[in-house]
Amino acid sequence: MKQKHLSIRYVVIGVILLFLYSCSAPKQKHESNSSVLADIPFDMPEIHEPVFPDQTFDIRNYGAVGDGSTVNTNAIANAIAACADAGGGKVLIPKGIWCTGPIHLKSNINLYVAQEAEVRFSNNPDDYLPVVFTRWEGVECYNYSPLLYAKDCNNIAITGKGTFNGQGEPWWGWKKKQVKAAQELYDSEFNGIPVNKRIYGTKEAALRPQMIQLINCKNVLLEDYTSRNTPFWNNHLVYCEHVIIRNIRLLNLYDSPNTDGINLESSRYIHIQGLYADVGDDAVCIKSGMNEDGWRVARPSENIVIENCYVNKGHGGIVFGSDMSGGIRNILVQNCEYDGTWMGIRLKSMRGRGGYIEKVWIQDIKMTNIVWHAILLNMHYPFSSAESRSNTPPQFHDIHIKDITIQGAENAITLRGLPEEHIENVTIENVTVFADIGLVASNAQNIRLVNVNITPQQGPVMLLNECLDFTIEGSTISDTIDTFLHLKGEKTKNITLIGNYPPDILQKVKINKEVHTDAVSIQE
Repeated sequence: MKQKHLSIRYVVIGVILLFLYSCSAPKQKHESNSSVLADIPFDMPEIHEPVFPDQTFDIRNYGAVGDGSTVNTNAIANAIAACADAGGGKVLIPKGIWCTGPIHLKSNINLYVAQEAEVRFSNNPDDYLPVVFTRWEGVECYNYSPLLYAKDCNNIAITGKGTFNGQGEPWWGWKKKQVKAAQELYDSEFNGIPVNKRIYGTKEAALRPQMIQLINCKNVLLEDYTSRNTPFWNNHLVYCEHVIIRNIRLLNLYDSPNTDGINLESSRYIHIQGLYADVGDDAVCIKSGMNEDGWRVARPSENIVIENCYVNKGHGGIVFGSDMSGGIRNILVQNCEYDGTWMGIRLKSMRGRGGYIEKVWIQDIKMTNIVWHAILLNMHYPFSSAESRSNTPPQFHDIHIKDITIQGAENAITLRGLPEEHIENVTIENVTVFADIGLVASNAQNIRLVNVNITPQQGPVMLLNECLDFTIEGSTISDTIDTFLHLKGEKTKNITLIGNYPPDILQKVKINKEVHTDAVSIQE
């Protein structure tokens, strides 16, 4: 009996000690496996939300005033510093209109912008000095501070249902002024200019700052906020790892220049979900450095999952390049909708970029009202002034696109490789397209089209020029279509048709005289 009473006493003492410890120990947000990823066709580590001590630092306690006129740059910086000195936690931006210059984060900080809070960033360039280290259009340099900036941070977050307003319109005119400085920057590595001598941050150079830029940060959460009216790129992640981007809204006028939604550059282990983007350029763009400077850094973007996103207008729904000289690989994009974008799926590069885009899976995509190309893989990107001093071609291979519906586009599917470097090993499967022009391919090989059903308004369903080793299986065309397949180019060969409808589809194949007569065959 005495032993039983002693055991009860020890249990009671243990419960009391556990209670006292729980009261004194710093409380933390529970880890959440919010980035549950299944059926990924490449190795992908588990990505967890960052964890922060349960303590809040309200910017009002550091002198901030949310009246829409008081400048709160120092007050916000002091709140962040106090939070970091205390071991981290939440820096609260409450309801109100908070004017500020640049905000620089520190490790272990969750910058929380509450619902009905608006952070209005200054559009005075002098407020974003001194210059900071950045990567500007794929080249390392020193420039104006991004509006919200973090470098070499671990365990950080930007969360809450409030709004970041970049007030970017006064910056947009710099697009026309930046040409000389941008060209100098693009050529800097070739000309032997070290990074610490590439210093900009002047109105004459006119290199606009990004809205949110994170450089070399790990364990990152970006969640729920709205970002609008950015001067330049909206959310720019450079050399970052283990990132969750969830349910953010990115808004910019359609004609605002270079206001991309999310740019992922030389970063890895990223999960994006629930994005809404209505921007003036690409919604999500994956990059890895420009030309010689990209080769010097040599860091690919890799192991990225993008899903459940809606893009309304903008230049591209999901875009790769054109600054991809460090390489891009292991990308999965799924369950997204692109409505009224200039293009839907776009891989772009040009001779001289080098680098590669490989092991890409894009599936379950719905597109409507696409202005130009619905699906474009293009090694002839014409819209860049950043020409390399090299002729090194890029490489596109192992690209898999399936389960796509396209209701309205000028061009359905376009594959444009280079004579010296073909687009290779592409599968396109279960695609239904209504477009003005069908599939057009040049300098492409080892391409497999399965159940690709295109209804063009003009021309052939498919036009192949200098292509080889194409398999076209399970396509159905209307009896009213005159030409299913048009073959051009003396190198075109090994075109195989399997199970297409109607059975006499070979009669709807047009072969130019330079193409060998046995270039196409039907296989049962």
